[in-house]
Amino acid sequence: MKEIEASAITRAVAKLCQDSNFSLGEDVLAALKKAHQTEQSPLGREFLSQIIENARIAREENLPLCQDCGTAVIFLDIGQDVHISGGDLNKAVEKGVRRGYEQGYLRKAMVKQPFSERINTKDNTPAVIHTEIVPGDRLKISVLPKGAGAENMSRLGMLLPNDGQQGIIELVLKTVEEAGGNACPPLIIGLGIGGTGEKAMLMAKKALLRRVGEPNPDPEIARLEQEVLTRVNALGVGPMGFGGTVTALAVHAEVSPAHIGSLPVAVNLQCHSARHKEVML
Repeated sequence: MKEIEASAITRAVAKLCQDSNFSLGEDVLAALKKAHQTEQSPLGREFLSQIIENARIAREENLPLCQDCGTAVIFLDIGQDVHISGGDLNKAVEKGVRRGYEQGYLRKAMVKQPFSERINTKDNTPAVIHTEIVPGDRLKISVLPKGAGAENMSRLGMLLPNDGQQGIIELVLKTVEEAGGNACPPLIIGLGIGGTGEKAMLMAKKALLRRVGEPNPDPEIARLEQEVLTRVNALGVGPMGFGGTVTALAVHAEVSPAHIGSLPVAVNLQCHSARHKEVML
């Protein structure tokens, strides 16, 4: 049994909150630079140049990539042979979010009573925490700050089984077209297909953690990802919604078995500032 101190989790989460907001992953940067080379719209290429330059400045000067520092979405893959000592796991994570956002001077965006008073919690908590028990004696922490612009454009479609692949594609195209520039394209599109409504939404969010453009290992799902990407980029929405040939950088789909009478499909859009970092304890 491996013991992990709650204080170590707090320190790790605090650092991940800052690192993810200051520094785009190399996979995201590589995808943006490739998009700059292939984008056919001069205005689209100019926006991509500015996005890439913004990422350089943020990394070098430890500044937020975006003024919206996001909801702190935390994924915890907890080894079944891990024991958390010295405190409560969720409280340790919340403390890390609080510390990371305060010490990093990151914008705090969470509000209480979202349907009425909407009073800012002033420390960006509570976080949205997803836990999964996995084999082994390690704890993997992934932090994904999720901005409202892209998250607001996410959709859940409870399709009928005979809607099939074409129904999935049509739902994604409608979602991206309606989002336009609001989700700050070029996008990474997370798809959750199957399970139940809530499982599909979680799969779509977790799909955003995959390295940009890394295909699903299932060949059939990988072909669907490529087909959706091709169709989305044919919409002409383009960088920041001003037109062009690169509306999305990648499509990441996760699939689960579903009930014979349903076909849940979740679409979770991620903006070009696709921020996330992870660590293994």
